[in-house]
Amino acid sequence: MNVQNNFEIRPARVEDVPLILELIRDLATYERAPKEVTATEEQLLAVLFGQKPVAEVLLAFEGQSPVGFAVFFHNFSTWLGRPGLYLEDLFVKPEKRGKGYGRALLVDLAKIACDRGCGRMEWAVLNWNEPAIKFYRALGAKPMDEWTVFRLTRDGISRLAETEQVDQEQE
Repeated sequence: MNVQNNFEIRPARVEDVPLILELIRDLATYERAPKEVTATEEQLLAVLFGQKPVAEVLLAFEGQSPVGFAVFFHNFSTWLGRPGLYLEDLFVKPEKRGKGYGRALLVDLAKIACDRGCGRMEWAVLNWNEPAIKFYRALGAKPMDEWTVFRLTRDGISRLAETEQVDQEQE
């Protein structure tokens, strides 16, 4: 590992919200979907630092320059009866890769997961992202090939919620 002496990882603070949004946009550009980011600073402030935070962020810096981040939250395993740590996003700026920063972020996340009694860490990776897949395998992570991720977007959630209400009225 080649992590520089002037490298630091720390939890995000309220004043980091503009930086977090910038890194989210950088990630979206890397993942070939730059126009899909609709998050705003106000939204991030509310969900990360509001009354009921739903996610946490670790920021990585080389000196004073931000080089990456990890966004995570807790899920729950009924089978294990324990919380899990779900890594929503791990991103290191492309020009800063190969220095051990991504691994360092994952090590910090693993320490958080251990400290919080998590039974597992999970994340998704795009099928085309071979460098990431190779990186995760080298860390000992295993793909969950027997699982398929399903998603409802906002419109689908609304339609389902309305359908459920109609069904209750018909009973």
